[in-house]
Amino acid sequence: MHEGKGPGPGQGPGRGGDGAVGGPIREAVTRALDDYFRELDGHDCNGLYRLVLNEVEVPLLESVMDYCSGNQTRAAQLLGLNRATLRKKLREHGIDYN
Repeated sequence: MHEGKGPGPGQGPGRGGDGAVGGPIREAVTRALDDYFRELDGHDCNGLYRLVLNEVEVPLLESVMDYCSGNQTRAAQLLGLNRATLRKKLREHGIDYN
């Protein structure tokens, strides 16, 4: 049972009844990537996958931790991660919520 504010996992904005991703987050990422490729102007790019994941993961973790008032157990549940994995990711990105 979801105890936080707002809809539970798979029920929020950008998700259809079947849990399919879409909506504003996907559109924002698509626009950002289109802009990035336009700026590259044919030049080579390395490490794009890691770059995009870092650009998305940090604000995602920070927002979820804020939403859960720093409660790592709730945040891990909301993200669908093991609590140890969440703690590792927070450490990797230098995000302190202890």
